[in-house]
Amino acid sequence: MGKARPVTDQDRQRVRELHAQGKGRNEIAAELGRSGRTISAIAKDLGLSFARAAEVRAATVVRQADLADRRARFAELLQDDAELLRARLRQPCTVYSFGGKDNDYAEHTFPAPPNAEAVQILRGIGIALDKSLRLVPPKDEDGSGEVGSLLTSLFDRLRNQHGDG
Repeated sequence: MGKARPVTDQDRQRVRELHAQGKGRNEIAAELGRSGRTISAIAKDLGLSFARAAEVRAATVVRQADLADRRARFAELLQDDAELLRARLRQPCTVYSFGGKDNDYAEHTFPAPPNAEAVQILRGIGIALDKSLRLVPPKDEDGSGEVGSLLTSLFDRLRNQHGDG
């Protein structure tokens, strides 16, 4: 078994830089081609702790989950708006205008919105649905997309920890 290569000032500097970027011990070890134990020893000598990096990563995960929840709730509101607009297509509609030399007010109630108003309502429905779907795209019914994403994530982690070989 070969002797471990000595830790250089350049190694110490890279550990400090990567730690400041929020990278964890194993990420730094993989990037520098060192063992996790060596990175821990360097960090300890530099007065660095990986506990804070883990806290930051955990807080980031929580923040991302909170934002996803907010987007999902807002998407539901947009869906509700689309449904309310859809209902207006079948309800009586009052159309009004001002005109004439005396700028008189006139109105007329129709059993359903006239074509021009119906088109505007349909545009509003389309916009609400489009934005809702952009906030929370529909998931695969069979779950294959989630399984594929999970497997990709696991392979990426294994590759980061153990290399491509």
